[in-house]
Amino acid sequence: MQTYATLDDLKARVGQPIGRSDWIDVPQSRIQQFADATEDHQWIHLDVERASTGPFKSTIAHGFLTLSLLPAMMYSAYSVSEVGTGVNYGLNRVRFPAPVPAGARVRGNFKLLAFEAIAGGAQVTVEVSVELEGSTKPVCVAESVGRLFTATAS
Repeated sequence: MQTYATLDDLKARVGQPIGRSDWIDVPQSRIQQFADATEDHQWIHLDVERASTGPFKSTIAHGFLTLSLLPAMMYSAYSVSEVGTGVNYGLNRVRFPAPVPAGARVRGNFKLLAFEAIAGGAQVTVEVSVELEGSTKPVCVAESVGRLFTATAS
């Protein structure tokens, strides 16, 4: 975990990496839970036997499951001590260049792209590249926009 004392300390890192998350397991059970929560039961995610002869030779995680892990990755990658509240403001761009096979592990690498002061804090744009353990190709690349509010503002 990379910790920054203040938003100004984070701001000084624009254009640079700001943290790397812990590994997160993506077992078939997590894929099933996500399918049930979103009602996306496509066979490529759930039917182990059929998927073994499909294009990826195994079941794969939903792209949106991978995307939904970004907050957990962020929490283990970096923090700003003076921030009391952070909120997701949206996404500028999301791509899924490679699949996440069931049973794999993923982690996020975070780079600060932009920092804009707002009332009570800052709006930050962070590029996250999600890597698959044992692979050089990212499984998700996204620009996440968040708003960070100091403890005194929240």
